[in-house]
Amino acid sequence: MKQKLLLASILLTLHATAQLPVTRYETSKGTESVTYYEAIAAWKQIDKASPIVSMSTMGSTDANEPLHLVLVSSDQSFLPLQWQLKNKVIVLINNGIHPGEPDGIDASISLVKDIINKKTKLPDNVVLAIIPVYNIGGSLNRTTTYRIDQNGPVEKGFRGNSQNFDLNRDFIKNDSKEARSFAQIFHLVQPDIFIDNHVSNGADYQHVMTLLTSQHNKLGGKMGEFLNQTFEPAIYKSMKTKGYDLLPYVNNFSDSPENGWSAYWDGPRYSSGYASLWNTFAFVPETHMLKPYAQRVEATYQLMVSMMEFAGNNQAAIKQVRAQQQKEQLTQTQFPVGFTLDRSKFTEILYRGYEAGRKPSNISGLPRLYYDRTKPFDKMIRFYNFFNPKTMIDRPTAYIIPQGWWKVIELLQVNKVQMQQLKKDSTIEVEIYRIDEYKASPRPYEGHHLNSEVKTSKTVQQMKFRKGDWYIPMNQKANRFIMEVLEPTGDDSYFAWNFFDGILGQKEGYSSYVFEETAEAFLKQNPAVKQKLEERKATDTAFAKSGSTQLNFVYQNSPYYEPMHLRYPVYRVK
Repeated sequence: MKQKLLLASILLTLHATAQLPVTRYETSKGTESVTYYEAIAAWKQIDKASPIVSMSTMGSTDANEPLHLVLVSSDQSFLPLQWQLKNKVIVLINNGIHPGEPDGIDASISLVKDIINKKTKLPDNVVLAIIPVYNIGGSLNRTTTYRIDQNGPVEKGFRGNSQNFDLNRDFIKNDSKEARSFAQIFHLVQPDIFIDNHVSNGADYQHVMTLLTSQHNKLGGKMGEFLNQTFEPAIYKSMKTKGYDLLPYVNNFSDSPENGWSAYWDGPRYSSGYASLWNTFAFVPETHMLKPYAQRVEATYQLMVSMMEFAGNNQAAIKQVRAQQQKEQLTQTQFPVGFTLDRSKFTEILYRGYEAGRKPSNISGLPRLYYDRTKPFDKMIRFYNFFNPKTMIDRPTAYIIPQGWWKVIELLQVNKVQMQQLKKDSTIEVEIYRIDEYKASPRPYEGHHLNSEVKTSKTVQQMKFRKGDWYIPMNQKANRFIMEVLEPTGDDSYFAWNFFDGILGQKEGYSSYVFEETAEAFLKQNPAVKQKLEERKATDTAFAKSGSTQLNFVYQNSPYYEPMHLRYPVYRVK
């Protein structure tokens, strides 16, 4: 017992004598941001200085540097299972996904230092999980010339990561190691609240910070109501007391934002949209690029404080509403796939802007946009923040994916989807989608050619599956995520991100001069197909004039046509 007390005394002494770091942000009086290596060194020093902070490495990145995770817990418990047992509210904070927007990197260091020094209170029922720098490759690619319109810091990182991906488009497709490591962190800590710190471009206005909140209709259920009616208004009120007039993210890049705008649609490819699929309250603070760097960092700091305060004061409600929604989704019979804006509904908000005007450009001589800061104005504007589901899709009992589609299977496993392999060859009745129409993007987007405007038809058949094919039951925490990525009509489905493009190309063919005789014999034996052919000829002039098109029609309606062409290889067990 004496040895344990002595050891505890030694540890406390070591923490007491260890010094908290003084960063480049502080020594430059708010004009410079820490470099990546300085940030990690600072966090290591903070970890050493305080028993309530623990930093560890959590997976790799495309920059070949580890992704770090900092945990801050007033009772010095750093195991997520312990947090769950103690019913703590878990706040996950992501910084530097766009390293040219480093406000959160410096603000998070300042916040935790102040928590240690007791200048800022971390509620006992709240824990913080902080990713110090997410896009390490972009952070290392640092110059004074990036984001030239932005008012500081002196040097800024680059938006693209080491593969030149925008990591805030990668949370579904997982092309980067960062996204896979993030999924590991996300499912380890299971956050109740997620904050992804950013800086905004766009119009000039008086507000220091705007806030992109996960769209409440998409979050849905009691969580969506709580977010829209309780959580978000409380954050706005809290920030107002701290001297900040919050505003919804200005999703209007014209010179007339005073005419109003719709909420930014944060689909699952984005961090906040991804978090919503797991019933996490998600926020993207966007400080305004034209405000001084120190002012932006302070606003980011205060927003995180407001989030901590709300979490501490509303622990029971947050935990209860999340648990209720997760439980309901285990047996929910339908899920939305895609949403459309409802312009018949809106709320009115106060927009504090500057008058915009036009004057001759000294470069082109043509009219150019400018904002006159000597003419500020306040105006109530319309904010359209109501969306309706495009489609409600029935939840199947399970999905089955043949083992050959290992890239998709791997992505599901990265996201902790529960699944098992068939133990023997099996014949199972399943619903089968056929891809009837789709529009392929002519240009690449984040390493892919997106498929959109997807239309399908569905049949029910007995299908043979092999031992080792994957069976995914739909009675799990991941239900909503699974539906979003496996239903082909989803805006950010794996089909949309062309993981299944192999089925879009026909592999088998025929020599027309040989198949003519085979087709003729087939039509004699199958009068129903012959009738379909004649009906098509009678109604489609171009078809009637093309012998090759008619021959291909017969081929596609015969048993010789390959079944895999345009057959979506994810099968629904009804």
